Amino acid sequence: MATPGEKLAESLVKLKDLQDNGFVGIKVSDLSRVHRERLIGNGFIREVLKGWYISAPNEEHQGDSTSWYISFWRFCARYLEDRYGDDYCISAEQSLMLQAGNNSIPRQLIIRSTKGNNLPTKLLFGTSIFVMKSPLPGKAEIDEWNGVRKVNLPSSLVHCTPSFFSKQSTDVRTALSMIKDASELLRILLDGGHSKIAGRLAGAY
Repeated sequence: MATPGEKLAESLVKLKDLQDNGFVGIKVSDLSRVHRERLIGNGFIREVLKGWYISAPNEEHQGDSTSWYISFWRFCARYLEDRYGDDYCISAEQSLMLQAGNNSIPRQLIIRSTKGNNLPTKLLFGTSIFVMKSPLPGKAEIDEWNGVRKVNLPSSLVHCTPSFFSKQSTDVRTALSMIKDASELLRILLDGGHSKIAGRLAGAY
């Protein structure tokens, strides 16, 4: 009969298989109930929300957020892909921050999706995902970062809110400097008839 240590080792092999396959967000169906309960009981996985987990060092204290913040973006990538497929993208504002190299963890990740319910989903340590019911930009205006679908640089500059320009001025200045040719913005501005936005961007430059 296998010892408790041998049983735990077997469960850890299953967890490593998931990690080797790039799974940061772990679905309830990825592990059998026995392996899942064993890994939870020994502190090797942590529940993020019902049916979803992340791996964690077993010596990590309950209130330690390190593993969550390390896992955040890759967890969201798998969770959102599982829930919405390609019918989502993160907001223009948060996309622009990523474009500017600011990948800090938001308190609330804003998602646009035609399947949105306009309700927040609580995650760990006060973070959440809010899925807005909203049409998406064209496919050409969406790209990926760490598996998360985001609005590309020109589109994020065009579609972010006016207040964002003052609240996140450093990120906006960085993003503006990354535009090498005005035609990148003009196509989106002209297609949408965004004369007011064009004036705001001209003023920002």
